[in-house]
Amino acid sequence: MDRYFSPQPSSSFKDNSPRLIEEFDVNSLKFDPGERKSIHEYHSTIRDQVRRHYIQQGPCQSILSQFPQTRIGMKMRQFNSTWYERSYSRWMEYSVKKDVVFCLCCYLFKNDYVKDNASDFFTKTGFKAWNHNLERFQLHVGDVNSVHRRCFNKMLDFENQSQSIQVALNKQSEKIRSEHRTRLKASTNDIVSACAQETVKAIIDDLDGDFFEILVDESKDISHHEKMAIALRYVNKKGKVNERVIAIVRVGDTSTKMLKEIIFSVLMRHSLSTSKIHEQGYDGASNMQGEMNGLKALILQETPSAYCIHCFAHQLQLTLVAVVKKHFLVNDFFVIITNVLNVVGASFKRRDQLRDHQAEILEQLLESGEIQSGKGLNQERGLKRPGDTRWGSHFRSLNNFIILSSSIAHVLDAIKCGGSNPNDRLQEGAFLTMINEFEFVFLLYLMLKILVMSNELSASLQTKEKILAML
Repeated sequence: MDRYFSPQPSSSFKDNSPRLIEEFDVNSLKFDPGERKSIHEYHSTIRDQVRRHYIQQGPCQSILSQFPQTRIGMKMRQFNSTWYERSYSRWMEYSVKKDVVFCLCCYLFKNDYVKDNASDFFTKTGFKAWNHNLERFQLHVGDVNSVHRRCFNKMLDFENQSQSIQVALNKQSEKIRSEHRTRLKASTNDIVSACAQETVKAIIDDLDGDFFEILVDESKDISHHEKMAIALRYVNKKGKVNERVIAIVRVGDTSTKMLKEIIFSVLMRHSLSTSKIHEQGYDGASNMQGEMNGLKALILQETPSAYCIHCFAHQLQLTLVAVVKKHFLVNDFFVIITNVLNVVGASFKRRDQLRDHQAEILEQLLESGEIQSGKGLNQERGLKRPGDTRWGSHFRSLNNFIILSSSIAHVLDAIKCGGSNPNDRLQEGAFLTMINEFEFVFLLYLMLKILVMSNELSASLQTKEKILAML
């Protein structure tokens, strides 16, 4: 295993980025577009105030008795104030100071759509090719999806803010606003419920009264309430095998009798006969697979044709876990892996330390040419803990552990050296010593090599062809 390393402190540097204007001062806003500051020199908190001021003020359209003349080719040319009267009147601005044309809407909003500095004639430097004026103006306006038109529409939205929904709501009393939100929430729930009902109806129609298999698993939501997901596997009229979720039901009692009643209730609600159940699919929990009182056994009592086939990939995972626990060295090895991952992932601060350190390592490897950058490469790795019932989880945990080994050691060392709790410092110091020992590193690479083979078998057992063979 590569030894961890501490990043070298970066040399101090001076921030030469321009300081943003943070206070809105209407007297500092210039009318002549050639004298204005860029809209992004204003802090985001006051930028809209600046925009609103210029929109209310309107474009700078000075009319001079004699505009300055510029020699272009063999002729003297100049700006023509009649151009204000064309379709450009809402956005065209003339700078007396610079004798150039600007676009008000693009000055205000262009950087919201375009981040580079390409084609800044109408926003920064100004346009002055008077011999190609009309065609150049039209080219700037562009088609319906051009940047100019989007900026122009956004300027119109700013002008008409009094007609916006938010302004209308703000004019209402708090009671009326609360009633609006309540109705909106109720309508959203109704829409979601209607979509769910129509989706399940389409699934039942696709099943067309034929035989089916029930698949049941637990499903916890963000509130950590125990829920049961019920799905159907069936062959439709076109001969295609489908798996479709038809219900997610909250359960307060996970006894097999209650689970069976809920499943049968869901089937009856959708006019599905229990006699049409020809297979069952569950995980390996005792209340599901028990030979005497498991859910599988209860359903078989009423529907003898509802055979239950335990997922082969799941059986493989449980077999691997059982074998591992028989060998005390390997069992202790996985206990250390689990505890180290729990410690490193115990807080947002520690996970951030891990992520930052790994980013530094990747940057150094990229600079040295040891690894290449590209789409799909060098993806961020998570702290996947091995789970007894999650197939492939042991392989993914060890694979990520090797890739993150230096960063994991870095976090443990930081806790050992800087932790305020003496118990934590001793524990993390012990873990750091363990993962750097030869025996641990040897087992890490040995078990990964073994699990690569079992992971390929697990993936093969989950392919569509193997699933169809079990039907």
